[in-house]
Amino acid sequence: MNWDRIEGNWKQLRGKVQEKWGKLTNDHLDVVAGRRERLAGKLQEVYGIGKDEVNRQIDEFAESMHEIVNTESSETSKH
Repeated sequence: MNWDRIEGNWKQLRGKVQEKWGKLTNDHLDVVAGRRERLAGKLQEVYGIGKDEVNRQIDEFAESMHEIVNTESSETSKH
């Protein structure tokens, strides 16, 4: 999924980010503000994992959000 779409839907997806990475606080998510590179930095800082692993996890997350964003968009357009 295009990260711009995640960034554009950040307020709706924050809960999903916290489900995936439970150690991230609301303050962390405020700082991230939907920016991929900021999310990567926070994940490295909070979880102590390397850049390659962080990028893999973010890519996996973005792919899983593809269905959610598309489903919500199509449901919104039905109303």
